[in-house]
Amino acid sequence: MGLVRLEAITWDRLAERLAGRLADATPADGGAWPRVGFDGAPAAQPGDLARRVGEALRVRGRPSLVIGTEGFLRPASLRLEHGRHDAESYYNGWFDTNALWREVFGPLDPGGSGRILPDLWDPVTDRATRSPYVQLPPGGILLLHGPLLLRHWFPFDLTVHLLLSPGALRRRTPEADHWTLPAFERYEAEADPAGTADVLVRADDPRHPAWSG
Repeated sequence: MGLVRLEAITWDRLAERLAGRLADATPADGGAWPRVGFDGAPAAQPGDLARRVGEALRVRGRPSLVIGTEGFLRPASLRLEHGRHDAESYYNGWFDTNALWREVFGPLDPGGSGRILPDLWDPVTDRATRSPYVQLPPGGILLLHGPLLLRHWFPFDLTVHLLLSPGALRRRTPEADHWTLPAFERYEAEADPAGTADVLVRADDPRHPAWSG
């Protein structure tokens, strides 16, 4: 990760600062919808920060849509093909990235419709969610959260990585999910999310985050 200076901050102030940065954001590709990625292991709760930012944007009059990649899991027959505790499958085969490109990012391309599918698959029932499409108005901001996001070349205009030290990640991950830890170790080594994200948030202590500003 190298030397990154981090500043103590509260979650509410962090959301406000990020929303302020996004208030006048325009996509780098000339499209109408900025796209923001909140990357982090489930234990870091990137969805909580995405929702806080969405609320702060709403107060500013800027529409947004919060989407979690857990709604784009692949069917269990594919996800669990090599067993329920296979870290390699979790790393490469749990999330339907093709569906994310097709149903979330594609509609936000320049000239796109802005019509997004908020989720596709329910992991509890192992069935399609059949959720209705959502129309994101021009200028609306996509706030996508989930793990392992920064290895797929998604066209984000801003990326936020919630970092946990190996010890904090182990402590805050339920024991039943410890089998996923090698996937996050590999992610750190191969994708260097802490070094490549636009904004770094250290979340070892959930009460006292710090960020790179």
